[in-house]
Amino acid sequence: MTTPDPPPSDSLRSVPRADPAVELRSAVALLGRFPALAGCDLEVASGEIVLLRGPNGAGKTTVLRVCAGLVPVVEGSARVLGVDLRKDQSGVRQRVGLVGHSGGLYGDLTVVENAVFFAQASGLTHSDAMQALDRMGVATRLHPVAVHSLSAGQKKRVSFAAMLSRRPELWLLDEPHSGLDESARDDLDALLAAAAGAGATVLMASHELDRAGDVAIRTVDVVGGVTT
Repeated sequence: MTTPDPPPSDSLRSVPRADPAVELRSAVALLGRFPALAGCDLEVASGEIVLLRGPNGAGKTTVLRVCAGLVPVVEGSARVLGVDLRKDQSGVRQRVGLVGHSGGLYGDLTVVENAVFFAQASGLTHSDAMQALDRMGVATRLHPVAVHSLSAGQKKRVSFAAMLSRRPELWLLDEPHSGLDESARDDLDALLAAAAGAGATVLMASHELDRAGDVAIRTVDVVGGVTT
């Protein structure tokens, strides 16, 4: 993956906020009847890069999915980008970008079709999608290829491009460095720093503590569905 040019000033949405980007207070979230979050407290300021650290099953992914408006909070309070998630989960979905283990791509669509779909879903353009693919170093020869035919590393790059094409205010990343080679990891770290510098907020969960810890501003431990 070639080193991307620095993002142009208007390519990353600048969102200065006085209130926290994420504010969870005694938040409880259930997966079935299981309390995946059991009274979680978390505050993330606008422009921060925060690493969630903890063992498998600790609740890190659930925190990300709560913040994306995909898992409801049944007790406590949850505000993301000023939206009360107890009242309006859908209110944040177009303003956040989530890259998880599955990548969130449509396997039967081509690389370009995926990027354009996500861009247009956020009111942006084909040009925004193409810029995002270029920034993530996705080779032109891959543009007409169906996503299911890509390698794991290529899919990861396209997933980030699809997210970037939407210019989210809050980046929610689950194991962001997995599947990427060393050069691509360096480029991703530079992109995260640029996004935070433009006012976006990054919340990521990772087991690769040396790598993720270097780019994060601070680390929060998640154990048994609560933060420590």
